[in-house]
Order: sequence, then C-alpha cells, then structure tokens
Amino acid sequence: QELEQLAAEKGNEYLHQMDEECYQMMERLVEQMKAKQGVTEQLKATNPLEWTRKMNMIYQQAEEVILAELIYA
Repeated sequence: QELEQLAAEKGNEYLHQMDEECYQMMERLVEQMKAKQGVTEQLKATNPLEWTRKMNMIYQQAEEVILAELIYA
C-alpha cells in the first residue's frame, strides 16, 4: 500500500510539473504570436472584435504546438 501511495504521489508530482510547463509555454507562445501578428492593446481598443478573433486563433495555434511538442511527443 505504501508503494501505491508513493507511485500516486510521484504521478501527481509529474502531472503538476507537466501542467506548469504547459502553462509557461502557452504564455510565451501567446506573447510571441501576438507580437508577430501585431495584436496590441491599441487593436483591442479600436477594434475589439478583430482583436478577439485574432486572440482566439493565437490560443488555438499555441495549444496545437503544446499538444504536439509536450503531450504527444
């Protein structure tokens, strides 16, 4: 039973670490993509619908990269 508990703790630790890596990678990718695509606070203020459309696309693209590189690799 102690071995099962240890395995569960190690599994939880691994999942937490993976979650943290994904979150940090997502933040970096989103910021890089925003800069590359010119998605700024000014765009948000002047054309919120376009800003939202572009941000949704950026989040989807970033998720695809993370899934390909960290989850399915």
